[in-house]
Amino acid sequence: MTRRYLLKRVGLFLLTIWVASTLNFLIPRLSPGDPVAGVLGAMQMQGASVANSAEIIASFRARFGLDDPIYIQYLKYLWALAHFDLGYSIAHFPSTVTDIIGNAILYTLGLLSVTSVLTFVIGIFGGALLVWRGTPGAARSIITLFLMLAPIPYYLLAMLLIFLLCYTFHIFPSNGITSPGRIATGGIDISYFLDILYHSILPALSIMIAGIGGWILGMRGMMVTVLGEDYLTLAEAKGLKNRRVFLRYAVRNAMLPQFTALAITLGYVVSGSVIVELIFSYPGMGYELFRAISANDFPVIQGITFFLVLSIATAILGIDLIYPLIDPRVTYKRK
Repeated sequence: MTRRYLLKRVGLFLLTIWVASTLNFLIPRLSPGDPVAGVLGAMQMQGASVANSAEIIASFRARFGLDDPIYIQYLKYLWALAHFDLGYSIAHFPSTVTDIIGNAILYTLGLLSVTSVLTFVIGIFGGALLVWRGTPGAARSIITLFLMLAPIPYYLLAMLLIFLLCYTFHIFPSNGITSPGRIATGGIDISYFLDILYHSILPALSIMIAGIGGWILGMRGMMVTVLGEDYLTLAEAKGLKNRRVFLRYAVRNAMLPQFTALAITLGYVVSGSVIVELIFSYPGMGYELFRAISANDFPVIQGITFFLVLSIATAILGIDLIYPLIDPRVTYKRK
C-alpha cells in the first residue's frame, strides 16, 4: 500500500465526516417548531401542569445554546464532536446523548450485526446454488421461495410473523426485549441473556427473510458470469472434486463484489431498523431515533446520525484498505 493512496483515502474519509456532520447539524434545524416548547407542550397534553413555562423555555434554550446565532451553534457543535461530547437530550434531560446511545446500541448491534451476517451467508450460498448444475431440485425450490418473499417489505413480514407465531400458535412473545419484570441479577446471568435472545428471534426473522432474496439475486448474477470462465473449465478438466470447484473457484470469485455491499450494510447497522423496532417495541437505535424525531430532540438526532455516518465511512475505508487482501488482482500501485 502506497503512502500517497493511504493519505488520500484518510483525507477523503475526514472530508466525508465533516460534510455529513454539517448536514447533520443543518437538517434538524430546518424543521418547524421549538424543541423545548414541544417537550413542555407534550407534558401539558398528558395532563401535567407546567408553571412559568415561558421562563422554563427561555432557560432551557439558553442552556442548550439555541439562542446563539447559527454559526456560533455550528462552531460549538463541531468543537463538541471533536471531543466526542454529544451533549444532553432535550426531551430526556438530564440524560446525556451518550447514555441514550450506549443503552440502545448494544441491542441494535446484537440484533442487526448477527442478522446481516447470517443473511449475507445464506444469500450468497443460495444464489450460488441456484445456478450450480449439481444443486438438488428441493434446494432450488426453497431458494426460489426466498426470492418470492424478497419484494415483501420487512415490516409486513414482521406483522405476519406476529399474527402467526405470537397470537395464533403462541410460540414467541410479540414485543419487548425481556419477559415482564425480568431484570439482570448481576454477573453472568445466562438465563437473562437467553430471554433476550428468545425475544429477539421474531425481529431477526423478519429482517432476514426479507433480506435474503436480495443477496440471492446479486450472487446469482455474479455466478452466471463466473461459470463461463476458463479457470473454472480448467479446474473441472483437472478432475477436482465438485465441492472444491464450487467453493474454491466459483463461489470465491463470484462473491468478491458482494463484500463491498456487505461492508456498507454493516455500516448501516448502527442506525437500527426503525419500523421493526417500533413494531416489536425493541429498544434499539431505530426506536430511539424515532422518539428523538418525534420530540424534535436535536442532540439525540445528531448523535445517532453522527454514529451512522462514522460507521458507514469507516466501513468503506476498511474495505478499500483490505480489498487487495481479498482479491490479489487489485493493487494500489499506479502503473
